[in-house]
Amino acid sequence: MDKIVKKLWPLGVVIIILGLIAYLRWTPLHGDTMPQDKEGKQDALESWRQDFSDSDLDLLARVVRAEAEGEPYDGQVAVAAVILNRVNHPEFPNTIAGVVYEPLAFSVVANGQVNKPASKSAIQAAHCALNGLDPSGGALYFYNPAKTKSAWIRSRTVLKTIGDHIFAS
Repeated sequence: MDKIVKKLWPLGVVIIILGLIAYLRWTPLHGDTMPQDKEGKQDALESWRQDFSDSDLDLLARVVRAEAEGEPYDGQVAVAAVILNRVNHPEFPNTIAGVVYEPLAFSVVANGQVNKPASKSAIQAAHCALNGLDPSGGALYFYNPAKTKSAWIRSRTVLKTIGDHIFAS
């Protein structure tokens, strides 16, 4: 048995190293880490352009920065996904701008934070959501329980918690 273990041990080490490399390649290490292609450039992720304009991407990314700055990357993508989930839901406007600028929908519109430029992480998160990633689980709402007193939003069905945000339907 010892001979078999001694022969298979190097293979186990190689598998662990390859797994670690794959994990590090595809997992953001911090908020501004962005997936890279083989040449070390940012992935283009251009398929969203079929349905959304550059101004849609910019607005979505600015909302993500304003609402989710300092949140985990999945939380940033989830915030973008909530906006897109609303675009696709019959009870909300059918454009990104319509959803974002709907009266009283986002406090970052009222306080002007949405007008600040998007971060690299927020742009990447918006790209990922536009390409179909939805860590929110299909949520239509999100909130930070430490920052809201709204009984109505707290009454929504909780789908997931990511960072400081609760995502709900």
